[in-house]
Amino acid sequence: MTDPRVTQLAENLINNAIGLKAHENILIETTDTPDEVSTELIKAVAKVGGNAFVHNSCSRVRRELIKSATKEQIALRAELDLAEMKRMQAYIAIRGADNAMENCDIDDEKMLMYRTMTEEVLNYRVNKTRWCVLRWPNPSMAQGAKMSTEAFEDFYFKACLADYPKMATAAKPLVDLMNKTDKVRLVAKGTDISFSIKGVGAVPCCGNMNIPDGEVYSAPVRDSINGVIQYNTPTLYEGKHFSNVRLEFKNGKIVNATCESGDNEKLNAIFDTDEGARYVGEFAIGFNPFVDSPMCDILFDEKIKGSIHFTPGRCYEDAPNGNASAIHWDMVLIMRPEYGGGEIWFDDKLIRKDGIFVVDELKGLNPDKLGE
Repeated sequence: MTDPRVTQLAENLINNAIGLKAHENILIETTDTPDEVSTELIKAVAKVGGNAFVHNSCSRVRRELIKSATKEQIALRAELDLAEMKRMQAYIAIRGADNAMENCDIDDEKMLMYRTMTEEVLNYRVNKTRWCVLRWPNPSMAQGAKMSTEAFEDFYFKACLADYPKMATAAKPLVDLMNKTDKVRLVAKGTDISFSIKGVGAVPCCGNMNIPDGEVYSAPVRDSINGVIQYNTPTLYEGKHFSNVRLEFKNGKIVNATCESGDNEKLNAIFDTDEGARYVGEFAIGFNPFVDSPMCDILFDEKIKGSIHFTPGRCYEDAPNGNASAIHWDMVLIMRPEYGGGEIWFDDKLIRKDGIFVVDELKGLNPDKLGE
């Protein structure tokens, strides 16, 4: 018998996150997930009169395809994928990732070629369709979160089925404030960095892009960033693990990049992917009340309550700063006291301290108001 939470999640994704309408086409891509995930999504699509197109895949198979692929093969795959994506109005990806390190031994040059040649497909999907991306709970993720499988599943559905309408209402004052803000300063252990977000705009994410959700994002004015940021959550990029990444910026550009664990040469190779990889395309504030600790999975980690993420690489079209890149690497700094604390300042006014919003109109985003 299907877990009723799976049915509820599928219906929330189709009806709320995507808002699918009759006769619209949606591409559903699943990786390492049970069949019931796809079947419940197909049922939900059918209920609204939409057309579901489904790709089920396995991360081990995908790894072998990338490892063995020729340049001509990748180019043809990207051409076919783009043609399909251009017929879609919506897109959902659900990724189980039985092994988060599955791609760690793919040759760096091959991975760069694959990333670069498939970039147009990704950009079309992100900017031209209504989309939602989420993980699927499994023992591997439970282990990363240091939980039993059952406890992790309970946590997963609690975070993914948060009260997003309430969250969206509470986020509106933050959007309004960010739209009026020029200078941002972030201060934390190992971090003191300033930049402008003037004129870029702010976008709320409250159940309609990634699940679990809970952030408002903008982007720095491209050349305005100066200072140092030290991320205090571990991060994965294409199967490669890094922790305590420290980035030093001068006039918007990463001029020095190091990590406490991981390969500094590989770290810098990622930032040398193209010119835009050493500039930042997103600044976001996370506030999902049910996500409180890192698990090396960015779809969860970037929503951690009391966190920010500051993202080298490509910007989004709805919060544009002109930065183009084949990469978009969300890295997270948690500012709660148990992680060293921290402050966010907007135009020389303190708005959040140690993970708690201190401005009256923003207090509705604090954990005690959103769901704890």
